[in-house]
This record gives sequence, C-alpha cells and structure tokens, in this order.
Amino acid sequence: MIKIAWHPLYAHPLPEGHRFPMLKYELIPEQLLHEGTIVPQNLFHPEPVSEDIILLSHEKAYWEQLRDLTLSAKDQRRIGFPLNAQLVERELRITQGTIDGAHFAIDNGIAFNVAGGTHHAGSHWGEGFCLLNDQAIAANYLLYKKLVNRILIIDLDVHQGNGTAEIFQRESRVFTFSMHGEKNFPFKKEVSSLDVPLSDGMEDDEYLSALYVHLKKAFESAKPDFVFYLSGVDVLSTDKLGKLALTRAACKERDKIVLQACKNKSLPLQVSMGGGYSVDIRDIVDAHCNTYRLAFDLFG
Repeated sequence: MIKIAWHPLYAHPLPEGHRFPMLKYELIPEQLLHEGTIVPQNLFHPEPVSEDIILLSHEKAYWEQLRDLTLSAKDQRRIGFPLNAQLVERELRITQGTIDGAHFAIDNGIAFNVAGGTHHAGSHWGEGFCLLNDQAIAANYLLYKKLVNRILIIDLDVHQGNGTAEIFQRESRVFTFSMHGEKNFPFKKEVSSLDVPLSDGMEDDEYLSALYVHLKKAFESAKPDFVFYLSGVDVLSTDKLGKLALTRAACKERDKIVLQACKNKSLPLQVSMGGGYSVDIRDIVDAHCNTYRLAFDLFG
C-alpha cells in the first residue's frame, strides 16, 4: 500500500498574510479521499523527529536556537515568519514523515509527504519558509543507518534547492539535481551536483526536453539505489512566484517522467510536495493531486 505522511499540524495557521499557502495541506488529502484515489489507510501521522537525527544534517547551534525559539529577528526574517513552538513541532513532524516515507518507499516502491520539500534550509540557516531540510535529513538518515549506498535528490521546484546543495557539497554519496528559475529566488545560488538554470517564461516543450536530457545525466552520474523527488508545482504559468509558463498538463507530464523512470529502474522513491503559489488554490491542489494520481496508476 502506498503510504502518505500527513498530520493536522501541517495546516497550522501562520500569521496574517501567510495563511493562504497552508490551505493546500488540508485540501490535498481531502480531495484525494473525496475522489477515491486514496482511502484513510493510506495516510499516516508522523511523530516528531529526534534531535540526534536532525544533527546529522544541521549544526547544533542552529537547531538549538530553533528548538528554544531564540533565533535572532534577522534570522527569523530570513525564514519569512516569526517562530513559535507549533511551527517548530510542525517541521519536526514533516521531517519524520519523510524519514518514515523513505522506509515505506523501500518496502512499497513509493511514498509521499503531503508537506515537505523544505530545500532552502541549509546546515546552519533557515530560509524561504523552511526551518529544517526534510529530504536532506532523511537522506543522511538512510546513509547513517546503511540502508542505501547512493542517493539521487531530484528537485524540480522552481526555486533552487540551495540548502540541499550546501548540506551535501562534500558528500559524494548524494547527487543533487536542481532544475530552477535562473533569475528566481534564492538570488545567491549554491552549487548542486547538477544545476539546470531555466529562463523566465519557459514553456512546456522546452522544459520537458531539458528534463529528459538532464534527468538521464543525473541517473547516469548518481547511480542511485534510492531517489528523493521534490515535486513543487510553482512551475505553473499561474504561479505568482514562479516566472515559468508551464501548463498543468506539462507539470503532470514532468511528474510522469520522473515516476516512470524510477519505476523502470526499480528505485524506491520518496516524494515531498514543495512549493505552489498560484492565485487560485484549485490550480495548486489539482496539480499536486496529479502527482498522487500518477503514482497510484503506476505503483498502486
């Protein structure tokens, strides 16, 4: 059975002005249940991740400031909202959800986290609404437990996975692949194993052609036995922050390319949702739900 990490805290309300992006964390599982793509048994509620696992990826001083809510005002502004205990707990549960999902993926081929994809969090900073880097922590956990030998992280969110790139800059067992807007946030990019900068306004055919070429390179270079996929839907033409021009059909095709490649290679795959900031929440939710629909068609 395909397992999906979800917790009521995922939709924890943020301060005024930040609440809209949180709506999708309620609406995605509701839609999938309503249409019959999933049943309640597909969902699981993760516990908070333990400190020792966090410290495989994040510096102790940064984690303790997060835990104790003592980050400076400047560092909180970099994250994008003021800290509180529930937001930190939310991040701990998201991270454990990705770790648990990695175990389920090893057993079942694929697993999901309704949230996650917090790829802007580096070893000693939070940024862009990201406190802890869920897929980086899960990747280091798998290596630490010797459950896998080589990992590929495929990041197709419109923003570069700068935190992920920084965390693994000296780790040869993890190959980081990021296709992202060249002129988009973060404006100081880190160096991934493979970076593919995209021009503003890129449309379907050019994007998918680039993905075919560079995804093949990533698999050939990484030689992974496990894959993490960050499937942000901020590549859509309707996205307020994305600057690309992909249709929903192309976003779905993008996911199909990645999922089918992992299926063909018998590689376990954990998927975290990443960003999505279209004006109409229905565009966000449907594009995310397409990723699940594809997975249940291919792996279900």
